[in-house]
Amino acid sequence: MRILGVLAVALLCAGCGERAADTHPAGHGPAVASSAEIRLTGGGVFSAPGPRASVIAYDTTLVPPGATARVTAESGAVLATSTVTVTGMLPGRTYGVHLHVNPCGLKPEDAGPHYQHAHAHASAQNEVWLDFTTDARGEAAATATRDWAFVAGRLPRSLVIHAEPTRTAGAEAGAAGPRVACVTLIRS
Repeated sequence: MRILGVLAVALLCAGCGERAADTHPAGHGPAVASSAEIRLTGGGVFSAPGPRASVIAYDTTLVPPGATARVTAESGAVLATSTVTVTGMLPGRTYGVHLHVNPCGLKPEDAGPHYQHAHAHASAQNEVWLDFTTDARGEAAATATRDWAFVAGRLPRSLVIHAEPTRTAGAEAGAAGPRVACVTLIRS
């Protein structure tokens, strides 16, 4: 009887711990694709860098006071679609725009490098580039869809606006000049 009791407890606990192994705080544990939808958002009026600022203008000559941005980055099991809409920017200007790995910070470089899906290679297929050219009112919108999903536990954390259009070829592929603004993305 004692052996049956021990065996019953062993069988009941056979699955113990499996659930805990599947859940990891963001950025920790195995990087596995999630079939659940991931939605990241951010936006508002650009402000000066500050400890609580999440929509930051680092260069107010290129991102004038009152300019706004709205960002969504969504992913299902096999596609990632990201959109940025801006108002109040300089009219008729092209900006380079990319998703980055860290939230915005006091300094432009705090957002870290570009978010890359599969490998350390800058390309429009491996990263999310959302360059836009503003109209006469300083408004623009851009959307990029990739044939891969964001990876749970390794999500983009910001959208960075650069001073120049993204270079698409050669050794400087992915470069877009100084970082002039940043929008922190949060999971919603």
